[in-house]
Amino acid sequence: MADAASRLRSLAEQMLGVPLPVRVRAWDGSQAGPPDAPALVLRNRRALRRILFKPGELGLARAWVSGDLDIEGDLYAVLDAMAGLVWERGEDARGLVRAVRDPAVRTAARDLLKLAGPPVPPAPPREEVRRPRRHLHTRRSDRRAISHHYDVGNDFYEIVLGPSMVYSCAYWEEAGTLESAQRDKLELICAKLGLKEGQRLLDVGCGWGSMAIHAAREHGVGVVGVTLSQEQAAYARKRVADEGLTDRVEIRVQDYRDVADGPFDAISSIGMAEHVGADRYLEYARRLYTLLGPGGRLLNHQIARRPQPDESDYRVDEFIDAYVFPDGELAPVGTTVTQLERAGFEVRDVEPIREHYARTLRRWVANLEADWDRAIRLTSPGRARVWRLYMAACALAFEHNRIGVNQVLAVRTPESGASGLPLRTRTWHA
Repeated sequence: MADAASRLRSLAEQMLGVPLPVRVRAWDGSQAGPPDAPALVLRNRRALRRILFKPGELGLARAWVSGDLDIEGDLYAVLDAMAGLVWERGEDARGLVRAVRDPAVRTAARDLLKLAGPPVPPAPPREEVRRPRRHLHTRRSDRRAISHHYDVGNDFYEIVLGPSMVYSCAYWEEAGTLESAQRDKLELICAKLGLKEGQRLLDVGCGWGSMAIHAAREHGVGVVGVTLSQEQAAYARKRVADEGLTDRVEIRVQDYRDVADGPFDAISSIGMAEHVGADRYLEYARRLYTLLGPGGRLLNHQIARRPQPDESDYRVDEFIDAYVFPDGELAPVGTTVTQLERAGFEVRDVEPIREHYARTLRRWVANLEADWDRAIRLTSPGRARVWRLYMAACALAFEHNRIGVNQVLAVRTPESGASGLPLRTRTWHA
């Protein structure tokens, strides 16, 4: 009888209809596939049961997060190869049922079921979000989702993000560092918003306070930063105090829908709108519009997906929904622009910067890998594995134009029609 790795590889190739581009190493020590290729490592039979009981992306994610499935060699190379075979093909349980109608596949599947051991589905890893309903985007559900993602521990985020503590796409020069690229991104946003001393800025989803601090310190504006994360707020307030900016910066634990002390001269929303949800996006845009004074500017920095031929086919990524961003949703940039305009904004500039996010994510992965043991101590092995997989996979998605990120500059243009913008709106690139 063939060893476990050979049988696993044979079955995978029959189901996928193409040669498997990676090596397979199984729990019995056997290996199959190109010897110089990176390897998928099934550390035990439980890895196989996770995949069999939840075919497709979520089963693979559960095996990875639990540590039952691992990658030996170049993580990016394996993810890149597997994306075309599993994730982009949209494999699901129905697809696998159709596959096993083939007699040869059925024979291999029976052998695989025997290999998997007891026919009992393993419990999901404890890092997986469990909830009865999805995508409600109520104040309560949004607080829970934000807490799951951001209240992992500030020390953990310090490892990943570095001293800048900016959790969004940096803005790179060829010879720049992560810290200089994040500083340049914050300054770019301030320039687009046209911030001047004495103005008021609302920073929606203020994170650990980096944008608020930069705007107050470098441009002399008063800032209100809002977040739903208690841990972020505590960290940001300490940073504000350490900078001596408590007279200019107020950090609140508050839903943006509850901000009632406008008008503001400018609003920054950096990496926050992905949490809003399609059903709530127009409400989000209208709320920000009402919080601006006439001539006020919004800088909306948001990840975008590619449009679907039929938008009703869009489904939230299973792994990200269960482990990273519960209830997060991506929209095409055209949809975002349309919703902002429906809310009353005049959209004046859209700058795509997806290559910058790919580079940012690769640096975050390197930071995590360089301090891996400490990251595990601060969170859990499963949580660290979630973040490594998530960030590496997203880096590849940006590189291959499967997702993008855009800075959209919009204005609450007054009735006079005077937008207040220069004739050449890209003067901040000079």
